[in-house]
Amino acid sequence: MTGTIFTGGPILSMDAADTRPEAVGICGDRILAVGGLSNVRQALPEASIHDLHGRTLIPAFIDPHGHFPDSAIVSLLRADLSPGAGSRCLSDVLARLAAKAGETAPGDWVMGAGFDETQLTERRMPTRDELDAVSNIHPIWVLHTSGHCGVANSMAMARQGIDGSSADPDGGRYLRDASGRLTGGIEGLSAMGAMGDTHFLIDDASFAKCFAAARDEYLAQGVTLAQNSWTALPLLELFQKVALKGDPGIDLILLPVAEIEPGLSRDGFGRDWPDGAIRLGPRKLLTDGSFQMRTAFLTAPYLGTQVHGLPYLDRDTLFAETRKLHRLGFQIHCHCNGDAASDMFLDAVAAAQADRPRPDHRHTIIHGQVMRRDQIRRCADLGVTISFFPAHVWYWGDQHHETILGPDRAQDISPTAWASAEGLRFTIHNDASVTPTRPLKLIDTTVNRRTRGGRILGPDQRISPLAALRAHTIDAAWQVFREDERGSLEPGKLADLAILEDNPLARPDTIGAIEICETWRHGRQVYRRHAAPADGRA
Repeated sequence: MTGTIFTGGPILSMDAADTRPEAVGICGDRILAVGGLSNVRQALPEASIHDLHGRTLIPAFIDPHGHFPDSAIVSLLRADLSPGAGSRCLSDVLARLAAKAGETAPGDWVMGAGFDETQLTERRMPTRDELDAVSNIHPIWVLHTSGHCGVANSMAMARQGIDGSSADPDGGRYLRDASGRLTGGIEGLSAMGAMGDTHFLIDDASFAKCFAAARDEYLAQGVTLAQNSWTALPLLELFQKVALKGDPGIDLILLPVAEIEPGLSRDGFGRDWPDGAIRLGPRKLLTDGSFQMRTAFLTAPYLGTQVHGLPYLDRDTLFAETRKLHRLGFQIHCHCNGDAASDMFLDAVAAAQADRPRPDHRHTIIHGQVMRRDQIRRCADLGVTISFFPAHVWYWGDQHHETILGPDRAQDISPTAWASAEGLRFTIHNDASVTPTRPLKLIDTTVNRRTRGGRILGPDQRISPLAALRAHTIDAAWQVFREDERGSLEPGKLADLAILEDNPLARPDTIGAIEICETWRHGRQVYRRHAAPADGRA
């Protein structure tokens, strides 16, 4: 029996006993044997040896919450306005939009993405008038990095039928200046809805190109299972075309938006997709907004204000949608940034459970950034799990400390230590493209709680490197009912592996600097770092 045996370096299995085997043997797309080298050799006598040369073998990372392939859509099809692309002031932003307009046919949309005013000199969004100065022959829509607000120019608003007489839509608002004139700013759920389908003005060819680019990015970061966590019908149809072509080279879980059920399931959508690489997963609900825009729904107001944010759904609608999905047997992933939003969803789950008990539903709070400890205890009682967003500590932790929540509340954003102490199983995510898919950087932030400005934010919420690794591997598999097939190095599971240049358990202070050397998916090497280290290790 042929195959490959990995040995010669630390192996972190992520199994229940935290086994550290000497060797792992794979054959075909599965792990066949794990344990001592002699025993694995006996199980695979004809296998080749893949010498780790001291590097560390782990199960491949699993993305517990993200928006694949948005990172490639931004880089290939939009004007990238993110700080990482060089935007330091509004003039940089406007210049990038002008360049995009210059290569876009008159009348076609110019879309900017990744905008983060907290990293700009002016600390504000552009205005409608500033976007009009960029172009009055293109509709322009600038989407904030949070995905929860944006700014449109006059042509874009006219194209979508928005004018001074337009009433604020449910779950959002049109921003106005002191005279009542529209500024072009749109906040709340309407930021995704008021612009119609502009976020998905993508044809089959461009989507396939973005899919391939995002796949390569994720594999280079050791991720073999990704998510698209807000999959409306137009996007589902694009994914279907990819799925019907065969193996896409990465595994995906799609989270259909709640309102298209039960019709989606009744029509049998996705049942004819081959090989299972792309599957439908939990259904998605959204209760509130973002912290940067002060639309996350809080029980106590934002620092120095009387603003509590706002719910995107009224309580009755949230209860009805939760009950519907729960009765249909679906797992629910619900976006809850603020603690008031989490209260609403936990109340809705409790009501759904009282209506029709399910012993292992694994309904999930997504983000849970300011969850109180009593809420975490309640999650444990209700069987609700959490996917935290610790990347906020690095990217916006200083803003949380100084202007959003204040120094006291900011200490406990993404309270992973509380969850660990309460025995709650949880995951951690990057929410790409809000923050880039960089698992080791995310783990580093979860372990060390270091902000971009260098402060340690919430030292009491730090967890161990092993716990953080589990939150991105086996616990991420468990959270979406995939723990029997992936997430740990155990016989019978998919041979999805990542090889790291060093052991994260041995260098907890610098985990984010560790490189991914190789990624294996379904027993095949799908990524290999081109540059070899100085000691000659490949």
